[in-house]
Amino acid sequence: MQAQIQRTELAPGFSIARVLTGLWQIADMERDGGKVDRQRAVQAMVSYADAGFTTFDMADHYGSAEEIAGLFAQEYTGEAQLFTKWVPKPGPVTSDDVRTAVQRSLDRMQKSQIDLLQFHAWNYADPVWLDCLFWLQELKEEGLIRHLGLTNVDTAHLRIVVHSGIDVVSNQVCFSLLDQRAGAQMQELCLRHGIKILAFGTVAGGFLTEKWLNKPEPSQKDLPTWSQNKYKRFIDGAGGWVKFQNLLHVLQKIATRHEVSIANIACRYILEKPAVAGIIIGARLGKSEHIEDNRRLFQFQLDAEDHKHIAEVLQDLDPIPGDCGDEYRKPPFLTASGDLSHHLETMPVPYQIERGDRGRERIFSGTPWEDIAGFCRALRQDNRIFISGTTATLGAKHIGGSDPAAQMHFIIDKIEGALQAFGSGLQDVVRTRIYIKNMIDWEILARVHGERFAHIKPANTMVQAGIIGDEYLVEVEVEAVVT
Repeated sequence: MQAQIQRTELAPGFSIARVLTGLWQIADMERDGGKVDRQRAVQAMVSYADAGFTTFDMADHYGSAEEIAGLFAQEYTGEAQLFTKWVPKPGPVTSDDVRTAVQRSLDRMQKSQIDLLQFHAWNYADPVWLDCLFWLQELKEEGLIRHLGLTNVDTAHLRIVVHSGIDVVSNQVCFSLLDQRAGAQMQELCLRHGIKILAFGTVAGGFLTEKWLNKPEPSQKDLPTWSQNKYKRFIDGAGGWVKFQNLLHVLQKIATRHEVSIANIACRYILEKPAVAGIIIGARLGKSEHIEDNRRLFQFQLDAEDHKHIAEVLQDLDPIPGDCGDEYRKPPFLTASGDLSHHLETMPVPYQIERGDRGRERIFSGTPWEDIAGFCRALRQDNRIFISGTTATLGAKHIGGSDPAAQMHFIIDKIEGALQAFGSGLQDVVRTRIYIKNMIDWEILARVHGERFAHIKPANTMVQAGIIGDEYLVEVEVEAVVT
């Protein structure tokens, strides 16, 4: 008797299959002008849904995935959940742009409401990413979006989102035996706020399978798919091919004992993590499906002995650096190309420079007090940059709620955006001054400063002060020297 496909509530009253079918490889299949047989792809989706795998994950840039999902939605008579993502290019965005993007996905998917719209931001130093989320929340309240989620958002910025009153139910991040970043602070924050993790990369593009056991190390140029190119970089980041083979041997022994596949063990390990609602396993629709193998995930559980052996081999792996999503924002870029060239053409600066007399350059962030009190957000004179006292303000909005860490992270982002506008960055900061309202918050704020300036270590002063505005818990000013 086949095990029933497990389901879970992603949000109250909204049930999903715990194994989601990922459609990102459609973009790879259509690379260089290739075409996917849409009717064959639709029939493959029907086969998944009929087997109980009713939840599908895609994005606006996964080739024709949304159009194929729209054809499926018209043909399939049962209940299915269609998730997509909006990944805007960096740079200015308006509320009309957000509405246009959502409507485009709705039209492609032939739906009146998106089940889960997941948002990706490229540059936290440009605060427009938060504007986009506030506008998406308005479209959710309007009924165009059923639930709002995130993708590749790190712990600090998920914290900003939840404390700023944006209602998100999930964060889709890489989480696998090779990449354990989501199992630390991210998992803790998600559990605290009832946010679910949707994990991708659990089979590492097919590397965590019998196919690669005892095989020689491939070169990047010999790997045929974007997925394999991407996850080979994760293998390298985790310590290399020898350590990876050691992991496969341990998984094979556990798989043999349970009479399942290596991929089943790799997936089950992540599926059992407490904050994980579901894992995303990709399919090359019409060419390569994994329905029967995915079914076996619900026929067994890992026991204490299994976890002991896996924990031992994981200790030998090198941790993937940074937090969730960092592979898309800072080196080392663990992407298919090893950089962002297949994602982005340019990275516009967050603010425009206004040039004045005596060689001075200024930027303004748009808060009302800059005009009222007659000051700029930042000023550059020669190679020196001075950034005014900055609070957690986005236009007329207060960011971060009553959480001092969330406010502090947003402030540092805003400062980083000003520095980027001048062709600089946090690495050029030589002095920070932190004004705090409540002394009880000093250690929380100091730790955020330590997290963001760990490898820079500028001169620093922290003082208690009567900050203007009851909602603001911290204010920061900065000086930088561009070398």
